[in-house]
Amino acid sequence: MSLKQAWADGRVTFGVWSALDDPVAAEIVGRAGFDLVCVDLQHGFADPGSATAILAALHRTPAASVVRVAWNAPEQIMRALDLGAEGVIVPMVDDAEQARRAVAACRYAPAGRRSWGPLWGDARRGAPEPDEGDRLATCILMIETADGLANVEEIVRVPGVDAVYVGPNDLALSLGLGRRPEAPELEEAVLRVVDAARGAGVAVGIDRADPAGARRWAERGMDLVIAARDSVLLREAADRAARELRRTDVPSDGHPSGA
Repeated sequence: MSLKQAWADGRVTFGVWSALDDPVAAEIVGRAGFDLVCVDLQHGFADPGSATAILAALHRTPAASVVRVAWNAPEQIMRALDLGAEGVIVPMVDDAEQARRAVAACRYAPAGRRSWGPLWGDARRGAPEPDEGDRLATCILMIETADGLANVEEIVRVPGVDAVYVGPNDLALSLGLGRRPEAPELEEAVLRVVDAARGAGVAVGIDRADPAGARRWAERGMDLVIAARDSVLLREAADRAARELRRTDVPSDGHPSGA
């Protein structure tokens, strides 16, 4: 099921960031049960060159593949979609004009300015026609600046915007709150984004690093919550395994008791 269809059906979608530059790691998290995996080209270890193999690995999983591009640059957005990403997350969108620029890169003419060249179609023996490509491409814009918040009501009404996504850390910094994702003023700002998105009929999401916070925002109307990162999941699992081993009773002969 596509992200757009899931949101239309009222489903909350949960995702994970693919930060490691490794197709195997991406495939593992893609099979873990998340609705989507987002290849992070803004803050992750991968780059546009290595994203090809990561997206190919994700296509072998049930999870939707999304790319967060490094900037609102048409060439980056088009490239991600050409390589087979179902959607793009575009950071630091400040106003309706920037929103229109991102949308245009996701849509073929006459609706947009995306150039025809779906590379992944060559490998998979076929690609959707332009109208189907427009329908499939999911355009998600990040609201994470004071300007973006001030203009959010205009941003969500730009035709072709499928979702807006709150980056709470950057938004808090931009609002002069420091890195305080739990600040009351930030919560008010996030709720303004939710209300604006609901009023325009577009999906809305947020970044949360903790499961409890992710569930809380899902219950408060979010359609999309990315609540984990593969590098953190690996570190935490490794730390946990090492602690468990250190608690094992190992006698002087080197064999655990009972072995």
